[in-house]
Amino acid sequence: MAKLEKRVEIVEKKSKFLGYLFSCKNVDDVNEALEFLHKEHKKATHICYAYSLKNPFLEKAADDGEPGGTAGRPILSVLQKKGVSDVGVFVVRYFGGIKLGAGGLVRAYTKTTSELFK
Repeated sequence: MAKLEKRVEIVEKKSKFLGYLFSCKNVDDVNEALEFLHKEHKKATHICYAYSLKNPFLEKAADDGEPGGTAGRPILSVLQKKGVSDVGVFVVRYFGGIKLGAGGLVRAYTKTTSELFK
């Protein structure tokens, strides 16, 4: 069963980024956390995520409609740099009306994920 460990909120140019850190032992836990967040945030623009599992080793990143490589990959990169496993990080985005561009998205998703580990 996925367990919520921490939640943070970041605002970038009126877009709200809600970061969630879950402990996850397997893909079922990841899917359970994702399903929970989809129910909690029905009006969210995107729910991007990445996870790293230890046994068996498995990593995945998902952009959920954001431009390729601007959300899931930056989240996974933070997980890899921190050396954590058996975790899933999910970032819920509510679009605020101002486009951030690819660089802005990468920075926002990276910042949100990094805040979860402070």
